[in-house]
Amino acid sequence: MDTALILGIAYAGPPLALLGAVGSALGTIEAASAGLSVISEDPAQRSRALALAALPMTQTFYGFIFMYMALSSLGPLIAAGKITMEKSMLLFFISLVVGLAELYSAWTQGKVCRTAISLLPKTRGGIFSMGLILAAYEELFGILALAFGLMVMFAWVLA
Repeated sequence: MDTALILGIAYAGPPLALLGAVGSALGTIEAASAGLSVISEDPAQRSRALALAALPMTQTFYGFIFMYMALSSLGPLIAAGKITMEKSMLLFFISLVVGLAELYSAWTQGKVCRTAISLLPKTRGGIFSMGLILAAYEELFGILALAFGLMVMFAWVLA
């Protein structure tokens, strides 16, 4: 098998985890749009709206962490001559799965935050803590995607 093809697939995979940044952008747009309306209606809700609108950004960090760890682990694997087409393909697809999971987690978290933000004036801010908790449910899927991706990478790709 062509070494350049194997390396190309191996190095093309980890950046796919940055699809989480796309999800973060989509989720932040959802929440921030609601935040603008709420802040104009009730400026006292500004800090709560800002906090909720920022939550979907974290999945960008999770995708970056996965990408960084995967790319930095490839060098020693290649130097040891242990890179195969199977490992390259596995890394590519697990990176894609992590990226898509981060994307979806951030996007849906933004929707949860949008709803919580839109209810801030009606509840005089009372929905804030419950909105944080419900948004944390979506956050958990981003964390689990990172953990799953790292476990697969360390157990099967780098083994």
